[in-house]
Amino acid sequence: MIGRSTIEVGDAPRAVGPYSQAQVVDLPGGGRLVFTAGQVGLDPARGEMVAGGIQEQTQRVIENLSAILAGAECALTDVVKATVFLADMKDFKAMNEIYARHFADPPPARSTIAAAGLPLGARVEIEVVAFRGP
Repeated sequence: MIGRSTIEVGDAPRAVGPYSQAQVVDLPGGGRLVFTAGQVGLDPARGEMVAGGIQEQTQRVIENLSAILAGAECALTDVVKATVFLADMKDFKAMNEIYARHFADPPPARSTIAAAGLPLGARVEIEVVAFRGP
């Protein structure tokens, strides 16, 4: 039977709306899928966006995602799909420099989308899907 649970960790920003940090789906025969909510560059300790630009925000986003995945007993190496939302596609190269440092070969499948606006004035938001085998 497929089971579902919610992940909420203190090392990532609390949800700023009616959503969970992540949902975990336990698969028949073992293994799990983890679906994270989009993360922006909020510092969980201060509840504010990190200082700096796209690279600092991307770094914080990945740290937030790592904390959420750890709460689901997963890591960035378990990510199979990422979706990146950018407020400005001119930030693509700078975001990619930070992103590439955290996702080993082979990197997950990814889509990058230009968004007309992101929550709290963010420059980048990233959501991921991770798979952890039995």
